[in-house]
Amino acid sequence: MTAQATTWRTPENVTIKPQRMGFKFEQDKLPRNWLYDNAFLTTWMESLSILFPEGEQFFVDSVRAYRDQVTDKDIQKEISGFIGQEAMHSLEHVSLNSFLDEKGLPAAELEKLVKSLLGFGKKVLPKKDQLAITTALEHITAMMADLILEEESADHRDNMHEHMRNVWMWHAIEETEHKGVTYDLYYHVGGNYAHRCFYMLVATAGLAIVSNYYHFRMLKASGNLFNFKDMFFGARKLYGFKGYVTRLIPIWFTYFKPGFHPWDHDNSGLIEKWKDQILKSADPKYLKKAH
Repeated sequence: MTAQATTWRTPENVTIKPQRMGFKFEQDKLPRNWLYDNAFLTTWMESLSILFPEGEQFFVDSVRAYRDQVTDKDIQKEISGFIGQEAMHSLEHVSLNSFLDEKGLPAAELEKLVKSLLGFGKKVLPKKDQLAITTALEHITAMMADLILEEESADHRDNMHEHMRNVWMWHAIEETEHKGVTYDLYYHVGGNYAHRCFYMLVATAGLAIVSNYYHFRMLKASGNLFNFKDMFFGARKLYGFKGYVTRLIPIWFTYFKPGFHPWDHDNSGLIEKWKDQILKSADPKYLKKAH
């Protein structure tokens, strides 16, 4: 199938602007299990955090490889916003991952592993394939972000420690703001339906394998590998009826629809609902006017 026509579709009410938050993670101010007071769920989220610094650097590099093929100034501004936001995400998750290391968890070791895996991918895969992987993973992060922000997840948010809730909601807001950028760039430089669908399958399989291995390592290091009470509760919250991961499945499948675009699901209202409130949690020295 040939490439579809390129139309940059970020809504006019969405501004892709990076914001440093300066989150601080202190041992005496955060409970060990900050999500539902549950080890299984907490380490699941922490495992995702370990993936972000190197993963988002991979995203940035895949976009930079093609940005010189874009001449429109407004589109270049969106790409710059995307790169800046991903850089800020990396900085904040580096701080969170250092906090995990201080608690005796293998965050640094696992970060090195994902760096090696992505480094291998950069060596063996053509740039277009790397951009296709980025586009697929951006869809996955965007659909996870949507679930964090939307109303049905109120229980999930309410059972997250306030400080961590601010971190993940801020990240979710910015992932939503730039969710169409890599997709639009991918088609702008000649991407096609079969290629992007193939790499969604590759990216999903890779993410599932790595994230589950990381979760296993985090549970083992925290002494909760055989904490069956937390495991059963956490697995139900993630994979049960209306579980967090279960609810992602139908959204994941939308990517395979011919003519799909990330902004077919316009959830920009969630950005407007939460952004000003979450920005109040930023370190004042970094806080800028978002609008």
